Amino acid sequence: MLHDIWFLLIAVLWMGYFLLEGFDFGVGMLAPFLGRNDGERRTVLRTIGPVWDGNEVWLLVAGGATFAAFPYWYATLFSGFYLALFLILVALIVRIAGLEYRSKRESTSWRQAWDWIIFFGSAVPALLWGVAFANIVTGVPIDKDGNFTGTLLTLLNPIGLLGGVVTLTLFLTHGATYLALKTEGDLRARANAWVLPIGLVAAVAAVAFLVWVEANKTVTGAAVLSGVAAVALLAALGANRIKREGWAFIFTGATLVIAVAALFANLYPNVMPSSTDPAFSLTVTNASSTDLTLQIMTGVAVIFTPLVLLYQGWTYYVFRKRVTAPRVA
Repeated sequence: MLHDIWFLLIAVLWMGYFLLEGFDFGVGMLAPFLGRNDGERRTVLRTIGPVWDGNEVWLLVAGGATFAAFPYWYATLFSGFYLALFLILVALIVRIAGLEYRSKRESTSWRQAWDWIIFFGSAVPALLWGVAFANIVTGVPIDKDGNFTGTLLTLLNPIGLLGGVVTLTLFLTHGATYLALKTEGDLRARANAWVLPIGLVAAVAAVAFLVWVEANKTVTGAAVLSGVAAVALLAALGANRIKREGWAFIFTGATLVIAVAALFANLYPNVMPSSTDPAFSLTVTNASSTDLTLQIMTGVAVIFTPLVLLYQGWTYYVFRKRVTAPRVA
């Protein structure tokens, strides 16, 4: 029972991470294109300035919870996906450096270089998270001892790359709706203009990915969730067309949350399906910690999770207003 609850909680953590870090990645990728001068690019990046570090906490907690609740899942995942996760980590580090150091010098070339570092530091994780989750859901080569027997190239298969395109374009769409909500004037208009074309690409890629996955799995709940996610994305594009930016952002966020829920619904009761032999798959039962460990974790989560949510909610409330160029010049 407890291992099922923690599978659900880890899914919720990934939902929170994709919801919040998703628009961070989108903003980082859009900054060099939406901002036509240094002041505008600085304004774009300032929209995530007060919140990006808090958003990354969701990833740390998701990783820590996986390690504690499902150590065998963690061991297989982090050993088999080592190079991909290492690339994500490096990208996140250089992205953070870009956000912190971009404005330390007045040099135009200095700031432009950091703008592109932020772009790639956002684009690489946005792509590779999709590659990773697509492979996890569809299955990877795992032997009877729970060891990953493939390579990085094994993960870069057609369905994995398609999953990467889905997350990349969804994060771009989410970031564009966020910028439309948080900026004014020309920046706001440009952000709104990006939503529809990127969103349509995301919709086509997502439909292709879901059809591919559902053709090989018959999980009714996951199929329903996938359909709801598609409707949410279309609603976001419709809200953007009538300049209801708040609703557009809510719907792109809902798209990401529901899409992650669909992935985990497709995965359950496995946590790492084996493409070598289904009998070698890691499940919520054979990959979990002891009941005592899960009981202690549950107690800690009940106490501290509401505090974290209250603090992060307060942060978003304090910095809820639009950001304009004169305020950050």
